[in-house]
Amino acid sequence: MPSKKQLNGSADEVEIAFYDAISRGDLDGMMALWADDEEIVCVHPNSPRLVGHAEIRASWEAIFENGSVHIHTRQLHAMHNLLTAVHSLIEEFHPKDQIAQDVHIIATNVYVKTPRGWRIATHHASVAAGPAPVDLSKGDVLH
Repeated sequence: MPSKKQLNGSADEVEIAFYDAISRGDLDGMMALWADDEEIVCVHPNSPRLVGHAEIRASWEAIFENGSVHIHTRQLHAMHNLLTAVHSLIEEFHPKDQIAQDVHIIATNVYVKTPRGWRIATHHASVAAGPAPVDLSKGDVLH
């Protein structure tokens, strides 16, 4: 089996590559971004917790059977230290076969620094009903 591509960029760059691979339906490219550890975790909206490469890969393979998935990310809140990065963000997901709904997805992505660079350890996405929260960081400052 060929070795996985070295990606020595930041956790932010891995996140960009993750959502890019999802938008292209690139299963191998997306899975190459995960940590080698078998304790990796993925939770899709309204789905059970998946642990390990085999379960996570099978879930994304099933998702990609219907084609790529277009997710627009916004309102990133990031916490970083030397070996871990935790990103909380809002995913705007627009299904191809449905009209826009007043639903947004809140995702948490956890990245770990490995000898091969930053890798995904956890992706947890949950549906939140109602309008997405207003991004106050881009609004006018009152004081």
